[in-house]
Amino acid sequence: MDQIIDKLIQIAKNEVGTREGSVNNTGARVVEYQGATWLQPGAWPWCAAFTCWIMREWLQDEAVRQRLNIATFSLAEKWRCRDASAFGWEKWAAQTGLTVLSENHNAQAGDFVVYDFSHIGIVIQDQLSVKDNIVTVEGNTNGRGDRDSTSGDGVWD
Repeated sequence: MDQIIDKLIQIAKNEVGTREGSVNNTGARVVEYQGATWLQPGAWPWCAAFTCWIMREWLQDEAVRQRLNIATFSLAEKWRCRDASAFGWEKWAAQTGLTVLSENHNAQAGDFVVYDFSHIGIVIQDQLSVKDNIVTVEGNTNGRGDRDSTSGDGVWD
């Protein structure tokens, strides 16, 4: 696997097992994830905040910025997605000239996947066929793969 993509995936994998606080959609780590968006932290669904945080952490690496032809972290901060909504990621990608693939394409490790029920995660393993499940790490989900603001309780793969 490409080292740059591997770094992105490893950042996400290192968060697996992180849990919310005692109140739904809260906790110290959730606040940290939410701080990577344009929205004030609070008790709101944070799956997109988690992916914003992953991207921010990844862009701190100079080798990553060089590959993306972004000179400084300050410029990377201006470039990266900071949208707190899953569907906002699709809009950001289109506006920045990135390819937005349909569900008829195999997902590749390092892709961000936006689900039609307004949820987002990062693909950690190449999908060999569009009929295969997508293997991801997601925030605001649970160990069973459920996603909503009630049953999502942490970062899981």
